[in-house]
Amino acid sequence: MKKQDMLTQTVDELSKPESYKDLYHEHNDGTPLPSASALKEIMYLIRSIIFPGYYGNSSINTTTLKYHLGVDAEQLYSLLVEQIFAGLAFSDFKNDPAYAAFSEVTVNQELRRISNDRAERFIKHLPELRRILATDVIAAFNGDPAAKTYGEIISCYPVIKTLTNYRVAHELLLLDVPLIPRMLTEMAHSETGIDIHPGATIGEYFTIDHGTGVVIGETCIIGNNVKLYQGVTLGAKSFPCDENGNPIKGIPRHPILEDDVIVYSNASILGRITIGKGATIGGNIWVTQDVPAGTFISQKR
Repeated sequence: MKKQDMLTQTVDELSKPESYKDLYHEHNDGTPLPSASALKEIMYLIRSIIFPGYYGNSSINTTTLKYHLGVDAEQLYSLLVEQIFAGLAFSDFKNDPAYAAFSEVTVNQELRRISNDRAERFIKHLPELRRILATDVIAAFNGDPAAKTYGEIISCYPVIKTLTNYRVAHELLLLDVPLIPRMLTEMAHSETGIDIHPGATIGEYFTIDHGTGVVIGETCIIGNNVKLYQGVTLGAKSFPCDENGNPIKGIPRHPILEDDVIVYSNASILGRITIGKGATIGGNIWVTQDVPAGTFISQKR
């Protein structure tokens, strides 16, 4: 077969609707796709705002701090609006009866308005985001005798890099921003090996020692002052299915960890169970039933 014939035949096969069913996203004029590079820039700007001097302009000082924060916040807002707008292209707004009579131009105008509103609401949340991440830095510092300074924690520790992405993603998820939150947490997952779903709810003073291989599922609820070690899985035990045999999405299926819980390395806590306040879970075990408050669980000899 000649090269041109081979290429024509291959393209014909790839163009068949049954070939790309469920793998194709129809692009609309004026609607950009989410950009991984733009999201990386957004996270760098957020780190520059949350941790000034550690990220961003290295010459920043208390005299110029307000100016640099203003520049970063304005740039962040512009980038965020565009990425939220791009993410909204993956929502099901076109199936909403409220938009049925809208032209594509009018729909895009409405999505622009929504994008601006959600970006503004996120920017307003930045002071609270900094406050919560400060508690995570303190927890990581107090929980690791090898740590010498807060600067070491902020600059080097994978848990802070991951939690920054997670807490940003979680807030965007609460603002009903599609797709972008998951992209942000997967960026951190790729870099640190820590996999936190943006839907998980995590309290203050949270830390993960070392971190590699940790998995925290979508419907997990984690209280304050909780510490995990590497390899911990907070996962689902089983997936209830609908009448067609497909897993039912959105139902609570991951553990609840109350305040002051410690989970040691490679423990798997599975299902919608509760680990009570102050409980300690030893390493390399499976836990599939509730654990009372203050209990210590370890492997049987």
